[in-house]
Amino acid sequence: MRGWLALARAPGVDARRARALLERFGSVAAIAGAPAAELAACGLPPAAVAALASPDEAALARDRAWLDADGRGLVVCGSEDFPPLLATLPDAPAALFVQGRVDALHLPQVAIVGSRRPTPAGRALAFAFARELAAAGFAVTSGLAAGIDAAAHRGALAAGGRSIAVCGTGPDLVYPPGHAPLAAELAVSGAVVTEFPTGVPPLPAHFPLRNRIISGLSLGVLVVEAAQRSGSLITARLAAEQGREVFALPGSVANPLARGCHRLIRDGAALVEDVAEIVAALRPAALPAAAARATQPAASVGFSGAPLDRAGKILLNACGFEPVDLDTLVERTGLSAAAVASTLLLLELSGEIESCPGGRYCRVPVRRA
Repeated sequence: MRGWLALARAPGVDARRARALLERFGSVAAIAGAPAAELAACGLPPAAVAALASPDEAALARDRAWLDADGRGLVVCGSEDFPPLLATLPDAPAALFVQGRVDALHLPQVAIVGSRRPTPAGRALAFAFARELAAAGFAVTSGLAAGIDAAAHRGALAAGGRSIAVCGTGPDLVYPPGHAPLAAELAVSGAVVTEFPTGVPPLPAHFPLRNRIISGLSLGVLVVEAAQRSGSLITARLAAEQGREVFALPGSVANPLARGCHRLIRDGAALVEDVAEIVAALRPAALPAAAARATQPAASVGFSGAPLDRAGKILLNACGFEPVDLDTLVERTGLSAAAVASTLLLLELSGEIESCPGGRYCRVPVRRA
């Protein structure tokens, strides 16, 4: 543990460099005990060499003390607990400090980001989209900031779903401080994570670094309201560079906070008006993760041989053997678009229906056992 904490505190040591050091020295203990000259020969920046060759023992003791409390852990690159999507990034962090449920980091996630000073309508939209995404089976990821971030976290919680907060401070600090109760609530069913060790304050340079983790954990990023110069646009750009889907809500031309979203749409982001569009776009990527969860006893209801619930039966009856689109299914069933989209995912996993070209669905002509 001491070696990993030293790596987490070494400036510029990301997962790529940590793996290279492990290949060179064989273990984190050997890295921590390596002479400065050998560390420098590996191409580490001088600040990282100094941090590894002469660790701040008092700081490492504070990290260990924080980790000793219940519900906290250090998730290191290369371990089974490290989020697989995040692990694909070339600049993934070497380790994450986690408070809450580590398994939440493996759920299909949608990030929702936006202005810290949104309009009342923007705040309401972030809450509503997060609530419906959580009801559709996605975890909602954001940055615990004021405004859109907080509304998104609260919307996911309102649906009884999970939400992940990625912070730009050490794990022992909450920024803004008034969000400490929200962070504690998120950790009960979701997680609060950071790559920064204890005692690290909310410096401006930390938030772009945090943003790459928000997008890196997620299948897609939804921008609700953002000015033309906004950290949310940085998150969207990072998401696009990482191969994630980028969605944006359009707004009034009279609203300055709509201009960032309009810019994203002009640059190729998907314009969305409801959650069903996001769910439909992300379903193919979410299926493998959802199928993996379906093998676990706690998540087996509705999958592969389990009895259909009421919504499943209604939707299956409405979905004939000829391809039909989502809007038609909403009209036939009277269910919300989000409920139809999430139930279609379950029916597809259980083998009752299959997706067809053009975003349509049809029943599979096989009787249930």
